[in-house]
Amino acid sequence: MNKKFLMRLMSAILLILTSGIIIVPAYAHAFPERSSPHVGAHLKAGPNTVKIWFDAGIEPIFSKLIVRSAQGQKVSVGPGFIPKGQHALLETRLKTLTPGIYFVYWSVIAFDGHHTEGRWYFRVK
Repeated sequence: MNKKFLMRLMSAILLILTSGIIIVPAYAHAFPERSSPHVGAHLKAGPNTVKIWFDAGIEPIFSKLIVRSAQGQKVSVGPGFIPKGQHALLETRLKTLTPGIYFVYWSVIAFDGHHTEGRWYFRVK
C-alpha cells in the first residue's frame, strides 16, 4: 500500500466516525405494558406473585422489583427476577399478605442501557 492511499483511507474512516454516518440500531426505554395485579387493584386475597410485563427486553442484573407494606416492611422475596426466556417480564414472589395497601417499586435497565423506574399500589381487602 502506498502512503497516499493509506492517508485517504484513514481520513475517510475518521470522517465516517465523526459525521454520524454510522448506523446504530435504535431502541426505546422499557416501560410497563401490564401488570398482575394491575395498578390500583382491590383484591379479595393477597397474590403469591407480582409480575410486570415491559415493552422491551430488560437486563436481569440491573432490574429490581420490590413490594412493601404501607408501613414500609418488605413483603417480596428477593429483588425480583426475570424468568428464563422471558426477557420482558419481571417477577417477584410474595410472603403471605394480610389486608392492607401494598406498594410495588420497580427499576429496570433496558437492553439499550436506558433506566426507567416507577411505583404503584394495590390493596388487599
